[in-house]
Amino acid sequence: MRVAIYARVSTKDKGQDPENQLLLLRDFAEQHGTLYKVFTDEASGGKASRANFQAFLLEAYQKRFDLVVFWRLDRFSREGALPTLKYLKELKEHGVDFKSYTEPYLNSLGPWGDVIVSMLATIAAQDLIKISENTKAALARKKKEGVVLGRAAVPVATQDKIKELRASGRSVRAIAAELNISKSAVGKYVIAISGSAEKQ
Repeated sequence: MRVAIYARVSTKDKGQDPENQLLLLRDFAEQHGTLYKVFTDEASGGKASRANFQAFLLEAYQKRFDLVVFWRLDRFSREGALPTLKYLKELKEHGVDFKSYTEPYLNSLGPWGDVIVSMLATIAAQDLIKISENTKAALARKKKEGVVLGRAAVPVATQDKIKELRASGRSVRAIAAELNISKSAVGKYVIAISGSAEKQ
């Protein structure tokens, strides 16, 4: 089995050296097969643009090795549950297994491998649902407060001025010209306040 190592230390981890991880990871890798290559980054794990992480993914997708070992999951990626799961699933889909040195349960090898991947998928799915629910709740609150939703948010002071000018009989075109904003922005807000007035 060809085994790759991915090691990372953050630029904020003062005094830390990837070699501290690599001493044990090399032995760990050799217990599972032949060491293929070592990929190391000194960068934040919250960024996908890490140079050696991208090189590691490319070679994984090219099936140049069979297993990757890393110190622990947050050394592999700190981008959040969904992106991290995506990487692990894509590794498996390309025939590459993964194993964490300090987290024995994070191991796609053996009979429990599929269970681990399914569990991570469930966690990520719940995370996605939570994000969706939070977004919907925030949008509902803004709508209730009378905020016009769209690409270009109209400031509250401008909304009040549009309402005042509209009440005086000005056209959408005239309001847009006077306030130096787009007709579409004025039109959306006029429709919104019209709808609110009808409900009242």
